[in-house]
Amino acid sequence: MGKENTTSWTEFLLVGLQHQKSPSIFLSVVLFLFFVALAGNSLLLFLIRTDPGLQTPMYFFLSQLAFMDLCQVLSIVPQMTVNFATRRYGISFYGCVVQIFVTLVLGGAECLILATMSYDRYVAICRPLQYPVLMRRKICYVLSVGVWFWSSVQALTCSLYVLPLPYCKSNVINHYVCDYPALVQLSCSDTSAFEKTTYLGDFLAFLIPLLVILASYVAILLQVSRTHASERGHKALGTCLSHLCVVGLFYIGAISTYMTPVSSYSAEKSMINTLFTTVVPAVMNPFIYSLRNRDVLMALRKLSAKYNSANKLIGK
Repeated sequence: MGKENTTSWTEFLLVGLQHQKSPSIFLSVVLFLFFVALAGNSLLLFLIRTDPGLQTPMYFFLSQLAFMDLCQVLSIVPQMTVNFATRRYGISFYGCVVQIFVTLVLGGAECLILATMSYDRYVAICRPLQYPVLMRRKICYVLSVGVWFWSSVQALTCSLYVLPLPYCKSNVINHYVCDYPALVQLSCSDTSAFEKTTYLGDFLAFLIPLLVILASYVAILLQVSRTHASERGHKALGTCLSHLCVVGLFYIGAISTYMTPVSSYSAEKSMINTLFTTVVPAVMNPFIYSLRNRDVLMALRKLSAKYNSANKLIGK
């Protein structure tokens, strides 16, 4: 057995930005989206926490989504920026595993929380009389704990699997983050059995929430169509379509990354897919799900009025 089969890398190089045609422009766009996502989600979290009118199950789940989006962009963009600025692309093996764990936890939790939010809207519109019972505070907490628990179990399974693998191929990862399929591709051991198991788990993790989302929105549209209220129907249709667009971008990127065989893994496609599963949803979610809502806009006006009143008092 040769030396390449007995040694394993303890550090990897994230060189994805170097392979971009215009890395400075690419990073500038990502940074712009990062600051928009940071501002939008932070404002949403602040409003939900401080405004009494937003203490409902819908906004409880929205706060969970905003927190996930904040963690997603904060776990990726700052390190990517520092690496590019310092021209130091190295990351330790354990740091790589931690980043994989965090990404998988947040991605899996977002899949499940999107399904939970669609179910909440289904109950609110299709079963309004049962809403206080079906979506009471205890049920919301149980759903939230279930989302984080299940996503953590899946992420921990993948993270623990990559720990003992020997990495005797190249230590260069053609990505700007530690991507689970990219790391497995560098292993010199047979991972086919685990890949099949992972594909089955990923399939169920993506399929079940997606079916819940589609079924909920179809039921909502059918319910609205029975009311014969054209204005309300058009509004509900527009809301559902905008929600489904964001969900579609997220799921297409996630499925393209994690449901693709490791042997046919493409770093170039994965880098684009990562944007559509982390940064882009973090930018769009606050606007699509909340900042277009009347309750959130009212809370924003209240905050603005308080700020203006405080400035007038200080001026006096």
